[in-house]
Amino acid sequence: MNDKAADRSISQTVRAQLALRDMVLSGQLRAGERISELQAVDITGVSRTPVRMALVRLEDEGLLQAIPSGGFMVKAFSERDILDSIELRGTMEGLAARLAAERGASARQLEPLKQCLGDIDELVRQDPISVDAFSAYVALNARLHALLNELCGSAPVMRQIDRVAALPFASPSAFVMAQSALPEAHQILLIAQDHHRAVIDAIENREGARAEAVMREHARLAVRNLRLALRSRTHLDLLPALTLVTQAADK
Repeated sequence: MNDKAADRSISQTVRAQLALRDMVLSGQLRAGERISELQAVDITGVSRTPVRMALVRLEDEGLLQAIPSGGFMVKAFSERDILDSIELRGTMEGLAARLAAERGASARQLEPLKQCLGDIDELVRQDPISVDAFSAYVALNARLHALLNELCGSAPVMRQIDRVAALPFASPSAFVMAQSALPEAHQILLIAQDHHRAVIDAIENREGARAEAVMREHARLAVRNLRLALRSRTHLDLLPALTLVTQAADK
């Protein structure tokens, strides 16, 4: 396979992967539903080889499960599965924050973070916060987390953060849109923003242990969001993927 053909195959795999992932997370494919290669080809308009690779990648992400008789099945998740994934993300982001603080970050490196922090401040001043503002928050929150993680200067750590954030419901903004319909929404965003400000301050002052602790605590806000979202399933239109969560964690 020449370079152009290889690039085209990779592009088609990503296209199929994104399309199928979106169908799962939008609720178009339900927990327990079987997906064959031929069905995935019809859905995505991509040929069988890249579709097969896309399905394997989605299995690796944890969204699909291979069936012994052939094909894949959309997985259901227990609340405990998701809690473990969130805890793992918090551990890795905490490590990244500690490394950033211990290795030092220049004023120039911190400037984009502070700008992003200011942009989020403007959103969270709204009370109540509109659905459009929550959508803008999702993008800004993802950018802030990406900038924070980059400060660690460690390619291996960043790769692992990307891997864990791709796990179902583990990303920093996984439950933000579902949270937007809850009465506690504004309070939770204010707490999250306080965490953002605290970790940037800790990194700037080279306080590694504090930076790590703040990021681990920050990830646990997602646990609160999850439980609130599961308690109030009347707003599933904002996060249809919650239908994949079938069982509460053991107490």
